[in-house]
Amino acid sequence: MPGPSPRHEIAHLGHVELFTPEPEKSLDFFVRVLGLTENGSDGDSVYLRTWDDYEHHSLKLTAAKTSGVGRTALRASSEDALGRRVAALEERGLGVGWVDGDTGIGATYLFRDPDGHEFELYWETERYRPPEHLRPALKNQAQAYPARGVGVRRLDHVNYLAQEAEVNGWFICDALGGRVTEQIQLDSGVISGQWTHFAQKSYDIVYTTDWRKSKGRLHHIAFATDTREDILRAADIALDNGVHIETGPHKHAIQQTFFLYVYEPGGNRIELCNPTARLIFAPDWEPVTWTEAERAKGQAWGLKTIESFHEHGTPPVA
Repeated sequence: MPGPSPRHEIAHLGHVELFTPEPEKSLDFFVRVLGLTENGSDGDSVYLRTWDDYEHHSLKLTAAKTSGVGRTALRASSEDALGRRVAALEERGLGVGWVDGDTGIGATYLFRDPDGHEFELYWETERYRPPEHLRPALKNQAQAYPARGVGVRRLDHVNYLAQEAEVNGWFICDALGGRVTEQIQLDSGVISGQWTHFAQKSYDIVYTTDWRKSKGRLHHIAFATDTREDILRAADIALDNGVHIETGPHKHAIQQTFFLYVYEPGGNRIELCNPTARLIFAPDWEPVTWTEAERAKGQAWGLKTIESFHEHGTPPVA
């Protein structure tokens, strides 16, 4: 296996596109229940942003016949880094080509992971300039706190379903300079899940095995809150608004994230998470590997992983 690409060529997860067959209900969920802010539209898509992401949008919500994930955008750390990662992708045969960027971003390179999920890379970006009614009191904050719904602070990570989690996880490392922070290894030796990151945040892109043996599907996208108490409050907000709670609030053993999983009206799984203050600074970090027996114990405090967590993904398959 080739050695990893230079680290830090990818700065961070930029935004993600989510497909929904219930666009009006999904929009209401993200704005009123989660507390995102609309920031324009384009055709069948609405751009939404969390209150402390600095770019034009965090989420592109697109009306479609079914649920699932569209393109996931990653911002390069410089124009030169963008060029180097494009060359690496083309060398590995997974590049698609340059396309017109979405609203708020410049020249964009489209590619796919080995499982077929669509990604895009970009460098040029539009920093959010809030209108007067959303202008924050503190100039180092992107937008005034909305005081609406859960009030999620930022887009945190994306978890994809894949036929082969390890192949896709190592693609993130080899082609994009990511690093595996934690993983699950079954008794058979198969790696069934890999958590990868680009900077100090402990994970940005996750791959877990698709039990349906399908390709290109989504497990969940996650939004981070300020505190663990916000996750508890989010459960009450979900309850009051008739939002389906799949599991939680609880604490993961892997990555130690405090979590709540819900389904938005289009059928996509959404995680509300608080990763506490866990960051990874070690330049020689070695992946933490969890065994099948350890995962069978459930989450950090003993909550068993429910069946739907392994079975539900989007788009749905028979």
